[in-house]
Amino acid sequence: MIYLDTDYMAGAHPEVMEALNRTNMFHTPGYGDDKFTRRTRSLILEACDLENGGCQFMVGGTQTNATVIDRLLSRNDGVLAADSSHINVHEAGAIEAWGHKILTLEHTEGKISASQIREYIENFYADDTFEHMVRPGMVYLSYPTEFGTIYSKEELSEIYKVCGDFNIPLYIDGARLAYGLNAKDNDLGLKEISRLCDVFYIGGTKCGTLFGEAIVTKNPELLPRFTSLMKLHGGLLAKGRLLGVQFEALFTDSLYDKIGKYGVDMALRLKDMLLEKGYRQFIDSPTNQQFFILPNPVIERIKKEVSFELWGAPGSDESKVRFVTSWSTPADTIDKLSSIF
Repeated sequence: MIYLDTDYMAGAHPEVMEALNRTNMFHTPGYGDDKFTRRTRSLILEACDLENGGCQFMVGGTQTNATVIDRLLSRNDGVLAADSSHINVHEAGAIEAWGHKILTLEHTEGKISASQIREYIENFYADDTFEHMVRPGMVYLSYPTEFGTIYSKEELSEIYKVCGDFNIPLYIDGARLAYGLNAKDNDLGLKEISRLCDVFYIGGTKCGTLFGEAIVTKNPELLPRFTSLMKLHGGLLAKGRLLGVQFEALFTDSLYDKIGKYGVDMALRLKDMLLEKGYRQFIDSPTNQQFFILPNPVIERIKKEVSFELWGAPGSDESKVRFVTSWSTPADTIDKLSSIF
């Protein structure tokens, strides 16, 4: 069976697993107060060019989103996000469970624009009854988006300017950040993203670790008493060094970049193969998620050998599907798929 359901189906990248095995019997302080995690924070902040920034580690994406958003917002504030965003569609109400409404904007291939954000906020304050409404207190973006698309430097700069104009933070969900940074025509790096938002996270779960996300901010004052809030959210790992060790491996010898590049290269080969065979794209994604529209008989035939996801409800004659590659996709996958299709 060829597995293309998502990018966290395998365990850890061999170099990450080797680092965990090598340090397995070490005895260190808990909760991230260990030499590995301290060193890893320095590596990440150096890569982001944030000498005075902050870095914390949590286990998973939903947990990270819920905790960061809860810290950035006052209790009676909401978060502006695309209607297709992960926090709105696939996080089981985790944000709302902590008292914060998601204020949705209509997406275009997964993205929202600076003009949409400005219009929403201006209309909010133009309403005489705004004190009775949920204030848009921050903006949430995914990079890449849930449709595999990416924001350009110009787009992100424009969104960040709007946030600055209204004095609200911009937060970027980087669950698949490695694949976005290595997308064709991407003009953003870690340093640019660090400057063009207030808080973001570097995804590990989908990019080579067993688990883990690294939260980064250029202004630690935005996340006061964050360790305590992590504990409140059930997200402070006692064996915190497991996160530090894994991210140290990712940020040694450019492993994070290599993982992203390989996953994207495999996805683009998959895209080219399907296009050559005459199948239609649903969305043209430059990252490791590829979306196609396939005839239902083809779907029924190939699912005996290929594991993947339907993207939404099936159609009567054809359906949208998603294929996801990663660092763990075998090198001969595309050749095998070509014979199956």
